[in-house]
Amino acid sequence: MEAKAYLKYLRISPRKVKIVLDLIRGKDTDEAMAILKNTPKAASPEVAKLLKSAIANAEHNFSMDASALYVSECFACPGPTLKRFQPRAKGSGDRILKRTSHVTLAVAEKKADKEVNA
Repeated sequence: MEAKAYLKYLRISPRKVKIVLDLIRGKDTDEAMAILKNTPKAASPEVAKLLKSAIANAEHNFSMDASALYVSECFACPGPTLKRFQPRAKGSGDRILKRTSHVTLAVAEKKADKEVNA
């Protein structure tokens, strides 16, 4: 069972968010939170907030144990792009694309390792 949390319309490009998500994928939630607090990227506080939300969803909605959770899935998809213009020489203009992201983060409980006796 997975508990998910979504962050939509984040005003950071998906490429920059994916760098942060790659750091925490597959890690325990405590370790992931420590990594996010010490990563100097603009997306880190937003992803940390999203991770807290996913943990709260797991505890409240699915009665999961918070100490046994890990980041099972996380990805960023592109959201709508805001198009702006920057004035340039000779009356022309350059298009500036302000990209947004939709971030999904899922946490799941670790399964107990079963020993196989042969």
